[in-house]
Amino acid sequence: MSSEAVNIPYLEGDVHFPNPALARKDGLLAFGGDLSVARLKMAYTAGIFPWFAKDDPILWWSPDPRMVLIPSAFNTSKSLRKVIKSGRFRITFNTAFEQVISKCATAKRAQEEDTWITSQMLTSYCALNKLGLAKSVEVWQDDLLVGGLYGVDLYEKKVFCGESMFSEVSNASKVAFYALCKFLDEQKYKLIDCQMYTDHLASLGAKEIPRSEFLAYLR
Repeated sequence: MSSEAVNIPYLEGDVHFPNPALARKDGLLAFGGDLSVARLKMAYTAGIFPWFAKDDPILWWSPDPRMVLIPSAFNTSKSLRKVIKSGRFRITFNTAFEQVISKCATAKRAQEEDTWITSQMLTSYCALNKLGLAKSVEVWQDDLLVGGLYGVDLYEKKVFCGESMFSEVSNASKVAFYALCKFLDEQKYKLIDCQMYTDHLASLGAKEIPRSEFLAYLR
């Protein structure tokens, strides 16, 4: 068992979660349970998400502060505007979800030896997609899928929970993120949950807010 899972609640068969306010300083809230549609839906609605390595138990997180992006606040640089206007890429929505999550799972990332998108995760999120609860954005170049992202769509809350993105050519994932923000802004979404801080997300306009403020959006 991972040392991260010590002294935190263990989730058994019944679908429930502790109060997010009980999470450790690093955001770890609970471990165990499963990745059923019912549990995942409850988790995201409560501001909780799973994140764990292949050999770990399922770990559930609710960090404080929370990294979020208001769709209208996406930072479109001059260089990215040129790429968008160039017509190099074709963008689609939710037409190749399984391909997108599979490419996210195999994408090489700095300081990550192995993917956290396990086969179990892939199967569960594809099930969410079939129910309309998880969606993707695809970026194509010459009919090849070269970038994209996916996440959980809390459409009743007007919150999109971003999970992962990939890019096989320069700027492809940024174009996907731009397209998502533009669409969500048009649909009057309140924010995109980016979960945890990274310099890359900050450069695109995301910011940290208190967990209590994030949970208020969900309520």
